Parts: sequence; structure tokens; C-alpha cells
Amino acid sequence: MVEAKTLAVPSDDKLMDIIPGQGSRKLSFTTVPETPPDTPSNDGNNSKVLGNPQDTLPGSTSQIQDQIKDGAVPATNHDHEIQSESKPQEAPPVLTTQLENKPHYAAVQDPTEGYQDTIKASPTMTAAPQVANSLSPATRLKHKLQHTTGLIVCPGVYDGLSARIAQAVGFETLYMTGAGTTASMLGMADLGIASRNDMVRNADMIANLDSHHFELIADMDTGYGGPVTITQTVNQYIRANVAAFHIEDQVLTKRCGHLSGKKVVTMDVYISRIRAARAAIDKAQSHMQLIARTDANQQLGYDECMLRLKAARDCGADVGLLEGFKSKEEAARAVKELAPWPLLLNIVENGHSPLITVDEARDMGFRIMIFSFAGLAPAYMAIKAAYEKLRHEGITGIQGSGVGPRVLFDVCGLKEAVEVDANAGGEDYKGLT
Repeated sequence: MVEAKTLAVPSDDKLMDIIPGQGSRKLSFTTVPETPPDTPSNDGNNSKVLGNPQDTLPGSTSQIQDQIKDGAVPATNHDHEIQSESKPQEAPPVLTTQLENKPHYAAVQDPTEGYQDTIKASPTMTAAPQVANSLSPATRLKHKLQHTTGLIVCPGVYDGLSARIAQAVGFETLYMTGAGTTASMLGMADLGIASRNDMVRNADMIANLDSHHFELIADMDTGYGGPVTITQTVNQYIRANVAAFHIEDQVLTKRCGHLSGKKVVTMDVYISRIRAARAAIDKAQSHMQLIARTDANQQLGYDECMLRLKAARDCGADVGLLEGFKSKEEAARAVKELAPWPLLLNIVENGHSPLITVDEARDMGFRIMIFSFAGLAPAYMAIKAAYEKLRHEGITGIQGSGVGPRVLFDVCGLKEAVEVDANAGGEDYKGLT
């Protein structure tokens, strides 16, 4: 005996399907209680509703019932006896589609929304502890900018060791400097020599040393080409777990922002870079923060910088960066003119801009402050001193400092690696001291 049944779409209230470029598409349907699979009919096929009452598989019970009504199949044939259900079958779910007039990226809810902010005592730490480990670095940084008011202070890092040291002393947000990357990876000056691959490789390594406990802001120079290249670069930074990046308006053969003779592209080219970066982030539905940087102050003056930053803001940049302030008064003025849009302040000691302290930057209203040479310059001084001592005195001067292999390896995650091995039942590092 074959029992007439229909296989219905499983019960649910709503489906959400994000369709890139078309807005958020909400699919809702009338719920039908989920039923077990059909009992096979006499020819081995099952009855299945395909969103329409007539969309049934060949040999289904509904077709056999029609044949009985037409007299094609005798109702007395007990080998094919059909028992109709006592209750009328419910209509299959009818899918309805509604398009909302929203950009597709707006459908991604910020999971930090509604969190209460708890600001730590240190003036350089502004993350809410309860969200520090559960969200992506980009989302955590976005939360800091949108739901806290403190100044985010970032030391410049350029390799794994400098990043580990910065984390060890308590910094929650780090900045990967392009000048430091070029010097440490290539041994070259910051003259636009580092390629996109160089920058992505370094950012990927640093950002994923411990992505649950710090966020990385990375230099992206000019984006390394036109809109297509910039789109690819942004996607690579997203995959590398970078929380934010800044992209600038210098020509492709750029130089460090604190060298003379800088040249910038036209406003149109600059804005095309911002638009390409914004579109790539939105298409990926990422929370990575886009920082629009202008180096036009040296060549074109402050007013042109304001025009460029306001245009970048209107194109969707999350943060602004005016490189090369000529005075403290100019820096404070920029914050006021662009408020409440957050601004980033780049400090390069002994560079072309005046030294502004953390307290001064906080009072001015800056939201992010990076010290690009905070690791590179001290490393140069310490290494040079040790090498000179070795060259002239035959010793490095390290003896007695307490800094040996174990201290350095602990900073670089030795304990964590041993714990991973032990917790997995391994014995590779058993007895390591």
C-alpha cells in the first residue's frame, strides 16, 4: 500500500540572502510543519513539492490519484490502492521576495552594537575587555572608533619581534610602518621600493601572530596601481586579517612622508583610489577601516588637504590622515574642521612635523595616533651601539643585562607553543627549560 504524502520545505521563519550589488534580499514564506520523507511509490519515485502544487516527480501519488479519477487506474486494484489523507493537505510554502533600498553591506550587523564600554586605566588602551577576544580585529577596531571616545595609541612595528614586544608591554593596536617594512625586509630606503607582495606578506605575518589580542593598522602606500590593482590589494589585506589601512595621494614613485620633494596625483585620481578601496571593502562585507591619507600639504598647502579629505570622507573613508602638519595649531584646526569625522595623527620624531605628545593629541581630539619610528629608531640605536662595542672592544655589552635566549623566546611565544604541544599529548618539548 502506498500512502499519499507531500515532502514540504522545512519549517522556518525567515531566510536572508545577501546578493552583492543588489541590496539585502529578504525571503519569507508561510511555514509548513516538516514531514518525514515520502514512502516510495510503486515505481520507486517519491512525491515532492517543488514550490508549486503541480511540480511533482513522475509517478507521484498525486498523479496516480488523477488517474483514478479519470478511470485510467481501477480503484479496486489493491496492488495500487491509494488512501487519501483524512485532512486536506496544506498548500506548499509560497516564497515572496522583497528588496530593501539599502546597500548590500548595510545588511551586515555590527555584533558589537549595544556593548557597554569599559575603558582601561592606561591612557593608550581603549578597547572594551568583554569584546577583546570574540570578534575579528577589524570589528574590534571599528567598535573602538564608534563606541569609545579615547585616543588609540599605536607603536610602529616592522617585523615579528617588534610586534611581539609591543604586545608584551600592553599595546592593543599596532601600526605596520611602510618605512620600517622596507628597511627591515629589503634593507632599502622608503622610496616606494617595497612591492605589494612585500607589504602583504609582512602584514599577514604580523597581524596573525595573535589576532585575538591586538589589531593591526597597516600602510598601503598608494595602493600600488589603479582601481583594479587597489581592489586586489584591499582583498589581500582583508585575507591577511588587517584591521585598517591608509592609502595616500602620492604618485606611484612615492617617498617617505617626511622627505622633501613629494608629488601628489590629481584630486580625481586620489578619489578614484578611495572609491576603489571603499567598494572592495563593501563587496567583501568587511569591517576593515579605510583611512584616507593626503600628502598634499607640502606641495599644495593646507586648504587643498581639506578639500581632499572632505571628498574622501564623502566617498566613504572611515578615518582621515593629513600627513606633514606644519604646526600644532594646524593640527588642532584640522580636527575641528573635520569633526566629528575621526582623524589619525602620525608622529615621526625628528621628521618634518612638530612633536605632539599623547596628551596634546588627546586634547586636540585626534582618535588614532601612530608613532611610526617608535621601534625602528631605537632598534637602530641599540643595535649600532652593540655592534660598535663589539667592533672596538670585542664584547657586545649584553652580558649582565639578563636578556638571553629564554627571555627573547618567551616574548616570541615559547610558553604558548609548549602548552599547545603538551595539551595535545605531545612530548616534543617535554622538560624544556
